[in-house]
Amino acid sequence: MNRFVVISGCSGGGKSTLLTELARRGHAIVEEPGRRIVREALASGSGALPWVDLEAFGRRALEMARADHASARAHGGWVFFDRGAIDAAVALQHAAGTPLLTSLGTLRYHPRVFVTPPWPEIHATDAERRHDLADAVAEYERLLAAYPSLGYDIVELPRTSVEARADLVEDRLSSDF
Repeated sequence: MNRFVVISGCSGGGKSTLLTELARRGHAIVEEPGRRIVREALASGSGALPWVDLEAFGRRALEMARADHASARAHGGWVFFDRGAIDAAVALQHAAGTPLLTSLGTLRYHPRVFVTPPWPEIHATDAERRHDLADAVAEYERLLAAYPSLGYDIVELPRTSVEARADLVEDRLSSDF
């Protein structure tokens, strides 16, 4: 599954914007499980919201990320994930103490993970992302600890244009093959 690449990092750091650019360039992308869950929960009145029940949210995000991973096998070429199972497992570990490896099993992504750092100038909250910058930074720090502990290399993306970020991702991945 070396063609499954995770874009992770700080909430409000430009992940979704980068994925939109990668899709524009012809790559397959998988939308963040968390955003989809929040939309579903707000529409249905479910309590699986991160600000209501982080454990239920984490379990649902992990379930969705596993399904996304399985579905992505149908795509050829690079598949970029806006977050994924590891981010969900980190949330579940934070909420309930569930060990990462227990949550993940053998599920793997490309060994290089691209992360967006905290970027206060572009961070914004909305109906689907309610946590402030301090909470986003705390989450980011948990991710920075988790990925290397699972054997992943982290590439922190610079605070620059979306085009430059997409170029960097494509360049770094092209050197892998």
